[in-house]
Amino acid sequence: MSTDTLVSLAAPISNEAGPGLFLRIIVVASFVGVGLLVWIMARAFRGN
Repeated sequence: MSTDTLVSLAAPISNEAGPGLFLRIIVVASFVGVGLLVWIMARAFRGN
């Protein structure tokens, strides 16, 4: 996928200029993903 295609697909998500809401969604999803990964790793190594 080209960058132009990705921008056109993400355009309906945000009405403001720039990345705005789309970037915030990506950042929040990244933090949630890292949190889940840490939780899974902690559970996996806790009992051993």
